[in-house]
Amino acid sequence: MVEAALAALLGNRVAMHRLRGRRLILAYHNIIPTGSAPVGDRSLHLPLDEFAAQLDAVQEHADVVSLEALNEAPSREPRRPEVIITFDDAYAGAISLGIPELVRRGLPATVFVAPALLDQRAFWWDRLANATTGELDARIRHTALEHYAGDDGAIMTWAAQQRLPVCDPPAVARGATVADLACAAALPGITFGAHSWSHPNMARVSGAELVAQLRDPLTWLTERFASRTLAALAYPYGRFLPETESAARAAGFRFTLQVHGGWCTAHANPQHPLPRLNVPAGMSTPRFRLHLAGCAL
Repeated sequence: MVEAALAALLGNRVAMHRLRGRRLILAYHNIIPTGSAPVGDRSLHLPLDEFAAQLDAVQEHADVVSLEALNEAPSREPRRPEVIITFDDAYAGAISLGIPELVRRGLPATVFVAPALLDQRAFWWDRLANATTGELDARIRHTALEHYAGDDGAIMTWAAQQRLPVCDPPAVARGATVADLACAAALPGITFGAHSWSHPNMARVSGAELVAQLRDPLTWLTERFASRTLAALAYPYGRFLPETESAARAAGFRFTLQVHGGWCTAHANPQHPLPRLNVPAGMSTPRFRLHLAGCAL
């Protein structure tokens, strides 16, 4: 009730006027069919009807622009704030459900791809999430990211040794296929960026492995979708170090993105990782509207 009242109060023309000349980059993960059973790490799997409601709110209050707009300054007198829509991980549901919803509305989006996780690969964080609560235990996440550097194979080997319960996500909650990406690439406004090669914790990767994690996905994408590939990198788990950032620039990335943050100025320095608002499943539409108004509880 409080969120709804505040959203109605703040999500108006006065609030949006205050945000003119600013940009908000949204970070989504997966989209699942409305009414389907919860899967994996539930925070990452947003039902289609809730996604559509959020897009309604975005279109009501802001102009949706492509990620390429980061290379451009907005017009001197922008009518409304600008929102950029992105997806991490290239989930099958994001491609088969989320992208068509955006295209139907004429909205652009960028999908960040880790090629090693494509072709119906199940992700460790979904496989190890609690089947009852849909949450990933903080201790499992810490061990996976810090001790095993986010390496899927090493994490699942450890999980087997520890006899941890393992879930089997449905096809919609697994990595998309290369054919799925090719279909998306043929649609208007859809572009791709890199999400590393195999989704490690980039703050735990160095040397030749770091170079490969940065170079290989950009090469892979460019070879297959040259006209739809942007020199943009979204850091897996939002983890990076100054050395990671330097290596990313050396690998040819023009801008890098975090997975946390909020509104930024249209003239935010692209030489630093740009903030994104992570949109988890379970975020109410009123709370989402508060974020759009530049104010959240």
